[in-house]
Amino acid sequence: MLEPKNDPFEWFDGWLEEAKAKGMADPNAMALSTVGTDGMPSSRMVLLKERTPRGFVFYTNFESRKGGELGHGMACLLFYWRELSRQIRIEGTLERVADEDSDLYFSTRPRLSQIGAWASMQSRPLESREHLLARVEELEAKFEGSEVPRPPHWGGTLLIPRRMEFWQAGDFRLHDRFEYLYQADGWSVPSRLFP
Repeated sequence: MLEPKNDPFEWFDGWLEEAKAKGMADPNAMALSTVGTDGMPSSRMVLLKERTPRGFVFYTNFESRKGGELGHGMACLLFYWRELSRQIRIEGTLERVADEDSDLYFSTRPRLSQIGAWASMQSRPLESREHLLARVEELEAKFEGSEVPRPPHWGGTLLIPRRMEFWQAGDFRLHDRFEYLYQADGWSVPSRLFP
């Protein structure tokens, strides 16, 4: 049976560390769900790059479908660690990460990933794989002998949680679930939910 902590960030950090210790592939992988202008929901996997005192940071191309949907200002993250029979659902509001922080993170990426951020017109139709590889070659030549700058359309997004739910699988589907809500004076006492 789960024993909730007063601070959901502390609980999140502990579970993420346990997932890392298990040697799982991409324990920082999370489903990011957004909604389009037509009201249609959309989900995809992204990687958590930082957990700050305010929330959860990931990076993307702002000109992609995902980037456009982030403009609505709200999203949901879902972490699922099958090996631990656990998941965390996080709903919140969005802010762009400061350019300096995006620059700093971009500078740590492998060079080919940096070039890929320039080469890919993410979410747009692509005539062939060869066309993408030709764009990569052109950009490799363009930036040869110099650092690859961060594209202006690429950067970080911070999800500031307003609701966090922790779920632990139980026998016979009698799962443990706890919900935290963010209020003006901080996080609520966790509420146990029916499974």
